[in-house]
Order: sequence, then structure tokens, then C-alpha cells
Amino acid sequence: MLVIIGWIIVTVCTFGGYVAMGGKMAVLNQPFEVVIIVGSGLGAFIVSNTMPVLKGSIGGIVRAMKGPKYKKQDYLELVSMMYALFKLIKSKGALAAEAHVENPEASPIFSNFPSFAKDHHAVDFFCDYMRLVTLGSENPHEMENLMDQEIETHHEEEHRLSAAVQGLADGLPALGIVAAVLGVIKTMGSISEPPEILGKMIGGALVGTFLGVFVAYGFVGPLASIMQQVFDADSKYYQCMKVGILAHLGGYAPAVSVEYARKILTSDVRPTFYEVEETVNNLPPSL
Repeated sequence: MLVIIGWIIVTVCTFGGYVAMGGKMAVLNQPFEVVIIVGSGLGAFIVSNTMPVLKGSIGGIVRAMKGPKYKKQDYLELVSMMYALFKLIKSKGALAAEAHVENPEASPIFSNFPSFAKDHHAVDFFCDYMRLVTLGSENPHEMENLMDQEIETHHEEEHRLSAAVQGLADGLPALGIVAAVLGVIKTMGSISEPPEILGKMIGGALVGTFLGVFVAYGFVGPLASIMQQVFDADSKYYQCMKVGILAHLGGYAPAVSVEYARKILTSDVRPTFYEVEETVNNLPPSL
């Protein structure tokens, strides 16, 4: 929603200011310049990216339009889920968690935390590392290195999407110049026309430069920026799981482990210590 509001402000201020200073909107109606800029830009975008990036860019744009996926309640649920599982392991041993991590869809613990349970990628990430714990992997340094590599790989995959869109934004001003040059070439072919006609033709040619810069810096560039911000914000969900698991491997009590996990969250989504305490104290007795 904020993306759309921003685009509306950019459009209204740009064209509103142009009209207010006496500009004629009809001069800006240059559909073939739009075809040159947008069409060439999309063609270059296809050429410069692999199929996975092209497909992923569409999903990345949709995610950017919606904003960060995880809200404060999602993180509160996540740390509560980790508390419940860590408490089970502390009281009954690591093998007690095996049934939950091997078959998370049937886990009575995970089923009590629906926003986590329906996030298949997050469930796979958490269960993969808790499975290693049940198999006897208790070296926190090795586990941390492995988790860092997986998170970094996932981050690089997402960065390729925002970088692809940023590359499109970087190329649009140059394609706008191409459209303007072609317009000038067309104008030079009509050099014998009266000045008023030549003026309109030159003005139409310059629209290409305007459109390239306007679309690049008013729309596509900011979109690439918000994509990267959303990707960075969502990665905190996995960082939170990582820190909680490592604290658990360090031998800390469940309450301390989830406090470590809570501390790495940004202020806009971080639940307070008392909110976490109240939530875990109100968990069903079976957990």
C-alpha cells in the first residue's frame, strides 16, 4: 500500500507541477517513445537475467508491494514455539523432539503455532537443524557456520532479484536517451518545416529522456530498494531461529534461549520480555 501511495505522490507532483507551470499534457503523449523505452528495457531485463531470476522477480515485486511478511505477533509465536520445544528437550531429552521434527505436520507442538506451521520454508529450516540436534550434533560453532551459510545463500538468491530490478532502473535513463536521439533524427528529416512544427517535434523527442529518467528514479529504482528492505526484514525470522537454536545448544534454559532470540529482532517487531513471558506461561499444559 505504501508503494502505491508513493507512486501516486510521484505522479501527481510531477505532472501537477508541469501543468501548473503552463505545460501541455498533449506534448507528453508520445506512445512510440514509451514503446522504445519500456519495450527495450524489458528486452534487456530478459537478456540479462536467468529464468529463475525472471520468475522470482515477479514474486519479489509482489512481496515488496505487501511489505515485510513477518509481524510482531509472528515473532512472538516463533519464540513461544521454540520455548515449548526446548522445554520438552530439557525435560525428556533430545530424542523426545524427534517425532516433531521428523513429521512437523503431525506435531502437536507446531500445530499450536499456526503462522509458523504454515510457513513451509521456515519449518524446513528449523526442523533440519533440530534434526541434527536429535542426531547428536552438539557443536554450536559448526552449527552456526552451517546456518550462516544457508542464510547467506538464501540472502544471495533474494539479492539477485532486487539487483535485477535495480539493473533495469539503471538502464532506463540511457534507453530514454536512445528514444530522444531517434526523435531528433526524425526531426532532422523534417528540417524544412516551420519553427512551430519543429518545436513540437523536438519537444516530443525530449519526452524520451524525461520518461526514461522519470520511470527509473520515480518507480523502478525505489521498487528495487523496497524489495531489498523487505528481504532483509524477513531474513530476521531465520536469524531469530538461528540464535535460539545456538543458545539451546549452549546449554541455556529455554527462557534464556528465547530471550537471546528475541534480542536480535528490530524494535518494530520485537515483543517485550514480559509479552514473551506471559505468552509462554499461558501455553497449554500439554506443551
